[in-house]
Amino acid sequence: MRFELYRDASGHWRWRLRVQNGNVVADSAEGYANRADCEHGIALVKRSADAPVVDMTAQIA
Repeated sequence: MRFELYRDASGHWRWRLRVQNGNVVADSAEGYANRADCEHGIALVKRSADAPVVDMTAQIA
């Protein structure tokens, strides 16, 4: 698994998370004007990767 940092067609910084089979499993969904802001977005995802799973389909009693 790896994060890829790149510039899009309009020159904005973006990231994507690619797994071993080549599929992209997450991306920045927005372009950043500054590389440092994009790198900060990657850091936030890395820190949040230990997040709980919440079943949003569960019925509230």
